[in-house]
Amino acid sequence: MFTARLKSRSFIVPQGHDLFNNCHASTVVVLPDGTRLIAFFGGEREGADDVAIWTVRGDGEAWHPPRRLFAEHGLAHWNPVLLNEGNTVYLFYKVGPTVHDWVTRWSVSDDGGLTWSTPAELVPGDKAPRGPVKNKLLVMSNGGWLAPASIEAGKLWDAFVDISADKGKTWSRVDIPFTHREAGKAGEAGGVWSGLADNALWETDPAKVFSWDGVIQPSAWESAPGHIHLMMRSTRGFIYRSDSADFGQTWSEAYPTSVVNNNSGIDLADAGGVLALVYNPNGGNWGRRSPLSVALSTDNGGAFHQVLDLETEEGEFSYPAIIAREKELHVTYTHNRKSIVYCHLSLEDG
Repeated sequence: MFTARLKSRSFIVPQGHDLFNNCHASTVVVLPDGTRLIAFFGGEREGADDVAIWTVRGDGEAWHPPRRLFAEHGLAHWNPVLLNEGNTVYLFYKVGPTVHDWVTRWSVSDDGGLTWSTPAELVPGDKAPRGPVKNKLLVMSNGGWLAPASIEAGKLWDAFVDISADKGKTWSRVDIPFTHREAGKAGEAGGVWSGLADNALWETDPAKVFSWDGVIQPSAWESAPGHIHLMMRSTRGFIYRSDSADFGQTWSEAYPTSVVNNNSGIDLADAGGVLALVYNPNGGNWGRRSPLSVALSTDNGGAFHQVLDLETEEGEFSYPAIIAREKELHVTYTHNRKSIVYCHLSLEDG
């Protein structure tokens, strides 16, 4: 039975800083020399026109000061996603006033994130939110990139994947089948996320927030050549899943798993046949975002066993990102919207 051991934990943005009021939605890669490169968005509040993409570099314990990328005011930036191939790093992110009308840009760095190309539209002329929406891309065994994606249109949330065979130059969209119904209700015994009352979300009308139904923000893995799987955040109290046997060209109808979900971001990584999931182990729609925990699966996601809590106090600990390098795990997450935390974990066969 595997377990996870916390090796180190640090704030990548100093507590008490004055760089921005809120930050959220981090992403992490490890460069060949061991440097951790982390990106997130920060500004007055989610969706405000001063929100920008920021990056931080460090060794996992000591961190350089955050850098603001792409000096552009008057347009909210959202949800960066990093992918690296050696020291070449690809950055994908959204721009727009709300998640209903954001679009995707990307930029490339050839020096480990020190300098970046001029951002460009990911799919020129397409106003849909193409490419990765929150979680990392999957480099499949055939060399193709699979970007876990989703769209929030009116009351309906739907997931899809974007597939590229030419390292992001062109993309093919494949939708995930999902049957909608009347939206779920608020919370459950565990309570409702405090951020709704604090206006942390870009939408402040509770009636609209609780009218949304569906699945978004997939996290992907490949269990065997061509066998791709997604786990998705949902409004229905549980993580949903979909499966493909043809490198993402067709998908099963999304179906609920037994893993509870509070309608907040999740992410998972495949550490050599052991799946590591980071999530808030609460149910309900817009449920509490504490604690934040790690669960492991050794049967390709059939069952997950919670093995470690990263945060247990009251607050918002959310939107995790996780990558695996053999049995080493690198995790980042939002800490009360004021900072981003990095954790280095190891998987151990107990």
